[in-house]
Amino acid sequence: GGRLSDVMLYDCRTVAERDWGLHAAIESISRGDLVVLPTDTVYGIAADAFKPWAVEALLNAKGRGRHLPPPVLVGSRSTLDGLVYRLPNEARELVEAFWPGALTIVVEHAPTLQWDLGETYGTVAVRMPLHPVALEVLAHTGPLAVSAASRAGSPPAVTAHEAREQLGHAVATYLEAGPCLDPVPSTIVDCSGPVPRVLRNGAISFERLREVVPSIEPFEDVQPKLPDMPEPSPVEG
Repeated sequence: GGRLSDVMLYDCRTVAERDWGLHAAIESISRGDLVVLPTDTVYGIAADAFKPWAVEALLNAKGRGRHLPPPVLVGSRSTLDGLVYRLPNEARELVEAFWPGALTIVVEHAPTLQWDLGETYGTVAVRMPLHPVALEVLAHTGPLAVSAASRAGSPPAVTAHEAREQLGHAVATYLEAGPCLDPVPSTIVDCSGPVPRVLRNGAISFERLREVVPSIEPFEDVQPKLPDMPEPSPVEG
C-alpha cells in the first residue's frame, strides 16, 4: 500500500539527485529489487540478470510470462564476450558499428552461465544502450535483464513518472531523466543462426545494417495472416 509519491523517484537532471539516484539504483539491483531507468529507446524496468528471483519479479511486475524472456543490457562491448558461447564475426562487426546504440543482437549464451531468464532456448538478446545514466548503473551492476517499463499491453513509458503510474510499488527505485527523445524500439538481429536475420525493424535501418554485414537477411513476417489469427505482438525494446 502507501501513496505512489512515497516510491523513490530521483531526478537525474540535477547533479545531487543524480548521485543519490545512481547509488539507490545500484543498491536496489544488488538486493535483487527492481529499478526503472532511462535508455536511449524507452524507459526500462531492470533486474540483476543473474538473480532468477529478481528476473521473475520483473516478469510479474509487467504481467508477462516466462515464454517472453527479457533482453539483457550490458555496459560495455567486452561484457558480451563473457556471456556468449562464441561470438560470430557478423555479430562482432555489428556490435563494433552500432554499440552503444539501438541494436539488439540475439546470440547463443554460454552454457556455463548461472542465470534463468525464462524460456530462451539457449539464446539471449543483448544490447548496450547509449544513455549516460543507464551506462553508469550498468558499470556497477553488470548485466541487467531489462524490459520496457510498462505493464504488458500498455504503451511503453517515455518518462520515469509515467512508468511509476503503471508499475508503482513493484519497483524500488525510479530514475527520471526527462522524456525519451526518440522512443523507437531497437532493431533486433538474430546472430545465432548461419546467416544474420532481422527479427524486428527498429531505430537502425536495414540499409545501415547491410552496409556492415552484406549477408544479412531482412525482417520477414513468416506468420501467415489468416483471418482468425490474432496479430502477433512485437517483442519489446
